[in-house]
Amino acid sequence: MNTQSKEHAIRIFKHALEAARPAGCVLEHFALDGETLTVDDKVYELKDYGSIYVIAFGKAAPAMASAVEEVLGDRIRKGCVVSNTPPPRPFKKLRFYPSSHPMPDERSVNCSLEVTRILENAQEGDLVIALISGGGSALLSLPAEGLTLEHKRKVTETLLKSGVDTHGLNVVRKHISAIKGGGLLKKALPAEVVTLILSDVVGDRLDVIASGPMVPDQSSFEEAWQVIEDFRLEHRLPPQVIVHLEEGRRGGIEPNLKTGDFDPERVQTVIVGSNFKSLVAAEKKAAELGYNTLLLSSQIKGEAREVAKAMAGIALNIERFNIPVSRPACLVFGGETTVTVTGDGKGGRCMETALSFSIEIMGHVGVLGLFCGTDGIDGPTDAAGAICDGTTRIRGRKLGLSARESLLNNDSHTFFDKLGQLVRTGPTGTNVMDIGVVILR
Repeated sequence: MNTQSKEHAIRIFKHALEAARPAGCVLEHFALDGETLTVDDKVYELKDYGSIYVIAFGKAAPAMASAVEEVLGDRIRKGCVVSNTPPPRPFKKLRFYPSSHPMPDERSVNCSLEVTRILENAQEGDLVIALISGGGSALLSLPAEGLTLEHKRKVTETLLKSGVDTHGLNVVRKHISAIKGGGLLKKALPAEVVTLILSDVVGDRLDVIASGPMVPDQSSFEEAWQVIEDFRLEHRLPPQVIVHLEEGRRGGIEPNLKTGDFDPERVQTVIVGSNFKSLVAAEKKAAELGYNTLLLSSQIKGEAREVAKAMAGIALNIERFNIPVSRPACLVFGGETTVTVTGDGKGGRCMETALSFSIEIMGHVGVLGLFCGTDGIDGPTDAAGAICDGTTRIRGRKLGLSARESLLNNDSHTFFDKLGQLVRTGPTGTNVMDIGVVILR
């Protein structure tokens, strides 16, 4: 493996991570001058509000909340922070609650109840500040009436293994939850509400991020049912869930909060960080390192192994024809792929992309690819992703490893671990989906 290409790919990825640092993202949009708070382009005179409440949940919640507490200080009356990662230092005005991810547990329910209690205290004339990042769907989990946490866990587990994308997963989860799909916003009103979001979904759809607890829901019970039908899951989910969704389709359950149910002037929602923002930073760093760059897209999705084939096709075209960009070249792209699990191996969508990519570029020694999750956790593993080049598959064979068999068994982690080509960052405290970096010399 070309040492310089590997070093550059890692530096480019780290630069993308730096652009997604939650505190910095918040402070770019959130500033206080005296008693005047400016959020993006909207001004709030804090002397006009009775109480300020802060709720934060998601993988990036501790860092986002630290930034807001730094700005507002003792002006905060009460608040809580929910994450699977503890804060680097204790909060002064906020209280931290550990919760579970990617599968919700009783802590997720208890944290939801605590957030709900805080929001129900907010009255007209108060200000609620909500900070949301990826992972919020599991970290806060409160089943709809008649359903249990075990029902929700079974639904999440089954959907994740089916290959459904984040949008489809969240559409279903919103309709078996008491707080998603605008449920928390409903509890916060009629207070004024500011929501700052670190996006972890393709297209940055507000009603999809963390299942949209603080924005009106654009989906319906009918759409949730369509996801179940599309993946033929009717007989694999708990009967109580099927009955609940069917009752919702018939109009027997009140729909989620919709646009028009509240005064939009009282609600501000701002995306402070996203995959695209990180890709722009990655492209800039690649250019500084001397590469001709191409930012392909921040909205890549589909089966991981198929996305890898498409990216390899673009790379090999550059290698042969210097089209669509000439060498030395660096492609950056992002999004969130899916993996339909058929084997019993260990891995994640980024590692699976890398494994498939390594098969396609075998023998092309000038091509290198890095594929990593910005949260530092690819699937249920200890790695952010993996790095590979045209020698990876050949090196695997010398160790008795079959890339093709590993791919069929969804065992990408084992393959790259034995080769020493995993990328380990540890939890990064942020989450703006996945980043791909392809270098051609």
